[in-house]
Amino acid sequence: MLARHGQTASNRDGRLQGHVDPPLTDHGRDQAARLARAVGAATIVRTSPLLRARETAAAIAAGIGATVEVDERLIEVAYGEWEGLSLTEVPAGSWARLKADPDFRVPGGESLNEVAARISGFLAEFADDDVNVVAVSHVAPIKAAVTVALGVSPELGYRMRLDVAAVTRIGSRDGETYLASFNETAHLTDL
Repeated sequence: MLARHGQTASNRDGRLQGHVDPPLTDHGRDQAARLARAVGAATIVRTSPLLRARETAAAIAAGIGATVEVDERLIEVAYGEWEGLSLTEVPAGSWARLKADPDFRVPGGESLNEVAARISGFLAEFADDDVNVVAVSHVAPIKAAVTVALGVSPELGYRMRLDVAAVTRIGSRDGETYLASFNETAHLTDL
């Protein structure tokens, strides 16, 4: 299970966070508590090292009686010079190139192919294991995990909507990953 962290002021305001490290808002903490109830049983909780993910993972772990382990592979894409900008502040041609070219790298950032490679390694670690893992992460790594599971190019992630505090489920059978669900938000309906 891949869980996107709860709301921060930056994502609420439409800003690219990347490695910027804001905390959850009060609403984001409520979302994290809802995620804890939606998870059910899990044996392992892993999280991105960024605060918004660690706060979300802590709520999940407290709700299921697990401990949290930080995993660098779950960190958000590095947007480099674009971190903290709104989408309207990013040059249109550059944004279009990022969405079309999985090797494009913002100065000081990383490419979608790099994100896909690290998340692929994370998924491979648990392939065919009989464990329930909750990984708290961010938009780019979760969408990359979906593209890895489907065997498609990572720029297709830009055609997916992934809400804050949403759940995506990826499974593995006979060495092959598959997408079981995407962008589950039923646990948030009355927030």
